[in-house]
Amino acid sequence: MSCKYRAVVIGVSAGGMATLSELFPKIPSNFPIPIFVVQHIHKSQSEYLITYYNGLSNLTIKEAKDKEKAVPGNIYFAPPDYHMLLEEDETFSISIDEKVNYSRPSIDVLFESAADVYKNALVGIILTGANNDGTEGIRIIKQNGGYTIAQEPEEAEFLVMPKSAIDTGKIDKVLTLSEISDFINYLLKNTKQLKRRIS
Repeated sequence: MSCKYRAVVIGVSAGGMATLSELFPKIPSNFPIPIFVVQHIHKSQSEYLITYYNGLSNLTIKEAKDKEKAVPGNIYFAPPDYHMLLEEDETFSISIDEKVNYSRPSIDVLFESAADVYKNALVGIILTGANNDGTEGIRIIKQNGGYTIAQEPEEAEFLVMPKSAIDTGKIDKVLTLSEISDFINYLLKNTKQLKRRIS
């Protein structure tokens, strides 16, 4: 059965380093679609984190470059202090437009642009964070028929961001971090509609 989904977007903020350090090693090297990440970090942390995450991951982790084509086998991070958007031809647009939700890069900006490109073939994931960036993006992903996942708030180091997403009523699955990578792989192998569970 061919895979319905063509991309995964992840939004993470406070508590993100420990969270992604647990998630990335569980994503297999044959993961068949690209992953796009907005993590709220200080500019000085970027180079260190990319190197650190690459040491843990089975996939190649890199900062997205303007006009670069997104391809499977890579996890792309928004450069610090730049918004990352997807264009219709699945290339990146890197922008210094105004902050959204006090953030640049903004999770909402990535999620909304990716939803416009991938429609119902997008998986959106909200992880730990101390603000509500990503909440509107989750609404747009669901509005376009995509699949949405939030980290279990009680497990998250900072529960505000996943709880805000859950409160929209647009989250399909609420999962612990240890469940998320297994579930993504399940999604990619199953194109049927999955029953929504909110907990």
